Amino acid sequence: MKKILSIVCMALVSVAMMAQEPVITFEKTEHDFGKIAEDGGRVSTEFVFKNEGMAPLVLSNVRASCGCTTPTWTKEPVEPGKTGSITVTYNPNGRPGKFSKTITITSNATEPGKRVFIKGEVIPKQAKPVNKYTIAVGELNMKMKELNLGDIKKGEVKSGELEYANQKEAEHKVELATADSWLINQVTLEAPKPHEVGKFVFAIDTKTAPLYGPVEVYAYVVVDGKLVKTDEFKLTIKANIVEDFSNLTLEQKQNAPIIEVPAEFNAGKFVKGKIYKYTFPVKNAGSNPLEIRRAYCADTRLDAKAPKAVKSGKKGAISVLIDTRELDPAAFTREMVIITNDYQNPIKRVKINFTVE
Repeated sequence: MKKILSIVCMALVSVAMMAQEPVITFEKTEHDFGKIAEDGGRVSTEFVFKNEGMAPLVLSNVRASCGCTTPTWTKEPVEPGKTGSITVTYNPNGRPGKFSKTITITSNATEPGKRVFIKGEVIPKQAKPVNKYTIAVGELNMKMKELNLGDIKKGEVKSGELEYANQKEAEHKVELATADSWLINQVTLEAPKPHEVGKFVFAIDTKTAPLYGPVEVYAYVVVDGKLVKTDEFKLTIKANIVEDFSNLTLEQKQNAPIIEVPAEFNAGKFVKGKIYKYTFPVKNAGSNPLEIRRAYCADTRLDAKAPKAVKSGKKGAISVLIDTRELDPAAFTREMVIITNDYQNPIKRVKINFTVE
C-alpha cells in the first residue's frame, strides 16, 4: 500500500512540475504556398505560437532543412498566455519543381523539439532571348555562329540549324548571302518581330560538293538588306564528306584498289624564305584504279598536289609545296592526309619531317 501511495505522490509531483513549465502550441504547423514563380522572388509565411504553460517560453534555435529556407523568430522570452512568431522565407530561384521543407524548433517547452512544414511548387521561369542569345550579329543575337554537321556520306544531303533572336524593339528583315552553290540555306522567319526567335536552316548537298573529307563554308547574315562581310556577320558551316562503301559487292571488294604509301618521310633541310617542292610516291597494289579523292595538310603552308588516279600495279607521285617564309628555324613534323577509294583504308596519314635553317 505504501508503494502505491509513493507512486501516486511522485506522479502528482511530476504533474505539478510540468504545470510550472512553458508549453508551446501553434495555430498551424503546415503552410502550402501553392504554385509560385521561380523568378517571382522570395515568399514568406508566419507560424504563430502561444505559450500555454506557467513559465516563460524561450526558443533557443530554429533550423531549416536546407539553405533555401530562412527562418526568423521571436528571440525574447514569451510570457505565459502570450504569443510569438516564426517567419519562414523560401527562395525559389534556381529550384523549379515541387518542394517540401521542414523547420525544427528547439525551446525550453515541455516538448522541446517541435516541427513545422512548408511546401509548394515552383513554376520554372521562361528563358528570355537575352539570356540565351549572347553573340551580337548586327541588330540580331545568336547562341552560336558555327554549325558542325558531322559526317555526311557522299551523295546525301544533311541539314542543321542555327537560332537567332531579335532583341530589339523594331522588326528587322533577315536574309543570308552564300557563295557556294552546294550550301543550301533557308531563313524560316524573315521579319522577326521584337523578341522573336528565328532559325537559319543550312544543308550541304554532297552531290555537288567538290571535296571529300573536312569542308568549311561560310554564309553572311544580311540584316535589313545590308551585306557586311566582316567576322561579326559571318557564319561557319562545317562537315566531313565521306565515301559510302556499304554497297560494294564481293567482286568489287576483291578487285578494289589498295593504296601503299610509307607512313613517314624525311624531306630534308630547307633555307628559310623560299618555297620548296618535295615529292613522295604512292602505289596501287590492287586491281581497279586507285582514285585519289584529296590530299591535304591542316597547315596551309604545305600544299599537296596528287594525281587523280593510279593504275593497277603502278606508282604515282604526290608533290608537296613547303612554304618556309613564315616558319621560324626549327625541326617540323606535319601530317598529310590522303583520301582514296580504297575501301579498307580510305584515309591514309603520312608524316613529313623537315628542318628549316
